[in-house]
Amino acid sequence: INGIILCVLVFFAITGTVFCMVVNGQGAAAERAKVEAERKEQEEKKAAEEAVKKAEEEAERKRAEDSSVQPGVPIGTADPDPEEKVVYLTFDDGPSENTQKILDILEQYGVKATFFITGMREECRPLIKTAYDAGHTIGLHTYSHDYAGVYASVDAYFEDLEKVGKVAEEQIGYVPCFIRFPGGSSNAVSKKYTQGIMTELISLVQEKGYQYYDWNVDSGDGAGKSAEELKSNSMTDQFHHVMLLLHDSQSKDNTVEALPSIIEYYQNLGYEFRAIDRESFVPHHSVNN
Repeated sequence: INGIILCVLVFFAITGTVFCMVVNGQGAAAERAKVEAERKEQEEKKAAEEAVKKAEEEAERKRAEDSSVQPGVPIGTADPDPEEKVVYLTFDDGPSENTQKILDILEQYGVKATFFITGMREECRPLIKTAYDAGHTIGLHTYSHDYAGVYASVDAYFEDLEKVGKVAEEQIGYVPCFIRFPGGSSNAVSKKYTQGIMTELISLVQEKGYQYYDWNVDSGDGAGKSAEELKSNSMTDQFHHVMLLLHDSQSKDNTVEALPSIIEYYQNLGYEFRAIDRESFVPHHSVNN
């Protein structure tokens, strides 16, 4: 009887040991599988993040390349798709104390715009990068916005343009190809300083790799109109491609006030808002000098 009991105990001891070994082995295998799965998941996550980062970097590189000065590369079209309905909100004279307010409104409505910058408010220059990082286009207006200096000669104009180009480059990493002449290409003020200068400039800027943008709708904010007048001037269904002139300066509180209504008006009519790019509609005025 004692022998039988001993044999039974030995049997159970051996069986228990084998069972524990099997269970432990299965647990270890499961743990290894879990660790391997976590490792693969981390690798896949890292690869996905790197792919997204690479795609973003490539998109940013292409954006910079497409928007930079490239002599000989065509920019824009005077004959946009007539089936499209597009609004280009363009703001001259910034950055300023009103720039962030404008950016907040644009973000609220999910629309993109174009800022033709100056170099006058050095303390506001970081807002150039803020606008660019938010997906808006940066263009060049003038460094000084001093008509007498800018239009003193062809050389004086390009000295000013190169100066504001450097301001943009410091903020966004390159010199944009999109420009707007102070007063537009049709301005006659330049006659006071240099006869025929605009006729020369419109050809020279394009030879150098720039494209100039006038407008086909003027909000009137450059003349100090009220917010209600700005809305009335800005809202039209006359064009399928609207290049709207607005201003971004410390004194343009009425522009900020009118902007939401202007955006809502065009959205309700089914227009799309775009920032200027290399394929955009290019309105040119008739040159008067």
